[in-house]
Amino acid sequence: MKSSLQLDPNRLFPADPKTRAVAADLYDLVRDLPIISPHGHVDPQLLVENKPFANPAELFIYYDHYVFRLLNAQGFGLDFVKRGGTDAEARAAWRLLCENWNALAGTASGYWLAHEFATLFDIDELPSAANADRLYDQIAEYLTRPEFLPRALFERFNIAVLATTDDPTDDLAAHRALAADPNFRGRVAPTFRPDRYLDPRAEGWAKSVAELLASAGLVDATYENFVDALRIRRAYFIENGAFSADHGVLEPYTADLADDVAADYFARALKGQLGADEARDLAGHFLTVSAGMSAEDGLVMTLHAGVIRNHSAETKANYGADFGHDLPVQAEFTMNLRPLLAKHGLNPNLHLVLFCLDEATWSRDLAPLASFYPSVYIGVPWWFLDAPDATARFRAATVETAGFYRGSGFIDDTRAYLSIPARHDMSRRADSAFLARLVVEGRLQLAQAEQIIVDLVTTIPSKTFKL
Repeated sequence: MKSSLQLDPNRLFPADPKTRAVAADLYDLVRDLPIISPHGHVDPQLLVENKPFANPAELFIYYDHYVFRLLNAQGFGLDFVKRGGTDAEARAAWRLLCENWNALAGTASGYWLAHEFATLFDIDELPSAANADRLYDQIAEYLTRPEFLPRALFERFNIAVLATTDDPTDDLAAHRALAADPNFRGRVAPTFRPDRYLDPRAEGWAKSVAELLASAGLVDATYENFVDALRIRRAYFIENGAFSADHGVLEPYTADLADDVAADYFARALKGQLGADEARDLAGHFLTVSAGMSAEDGLVMTLHAGVIRNHSAETKANYGADFGHDLPVQAEFTMNLRPLLAKHGLNPNLHLVLFCLDEATWSRDLAPLASFYPSVYIGVPWWFLDAPDATARFRAATVETAGFYRGSGFIDDTRAYLSIPARHDMSRRADSAFLARLVVEGRLQLAQAEQIIVDLVTTIPSKTFKL
């Protein structure tokens, strides 16, 4: 007997009938509003080339860490991730997913995939070993249709703004091509991501410094030239539509070194002569320098902290970096950010959006910081935590201290292009449910909730990211 895949129209709403009805009404106000995606990892070349997607495995498995890491955890290894592989290899990977569909049950990945299968590909049955090949063929046939080309989907998804993530040395040719194309009406903005240049502990840091200097037309590897190179490249990104600079760090540690000390540390770091504590201070100093630049040039500074990259040495050796084995760690912001905030925290032109995978920071650090410093905004749950229950925990942990208007708006932070509508829809439903509970409990007027749910999708992300 076929197990049906049905999307409950009231999914994620509270079970209590009265609260559910309020949530449904609030959701109706925002369900069709345009998507603002101010931070993500979709390759802009996808929209420049506008080619059909290769196959279901390329689309749903090979580039989705959420999916293939769960299959790896089930003991299947990672050899099935054959990016650019043959059709037979793609089918084998797809069968593996379908045969183990229940491994994703209850996860955010399973929720998003079900949404995509039902709303985009008219799939009305749960994936299984029995129907794997038939579903593969059904999706593959849809992908040949003109309405499934990336640009057509961009319009269908009603995306108003889509930000990508880009290396500071990138020539941004794809962004310039999209901006110059009269047949493309969307806004796709680059994001300045300088991580590998700002931390002397990063692998190949000296080489990265040379590349950055060359991209800015500078030669001598001095501290002053390095800082100038950052400014020059940031200006180039702004000229090409960037509105934010993104920083991903293990810890949100900041420092404020005197120029001569920073110059000395920088010179010694290039020679491999910097101690561990000095390297930490130099990396923290560059975060403070970056905040100062954001206060000057207006780029919003997003800070994603609390992740250890490439946790499995064996996986990195066999498959490379960025292959699904980054993991959360504990984090602390209040003391770590104090040097940066002492220098720039009261500057209204600095927008510093803080994201963390350590839930304890939400109520302990982020909400109190954002409830005082005009520069600080709270980033919504991200990565492992951009899920329905985590969204509810996030609101409960932050709203009582900072309210709704010190947040970032929803951030999908995804490479999985087709999941963007599913992720934003999830956020809108979860926030509607949270607001409905406050209304029914007499803690919020309905008219307030109606304004807030719209602002969470429109005004709040626009203000935070200076759109």
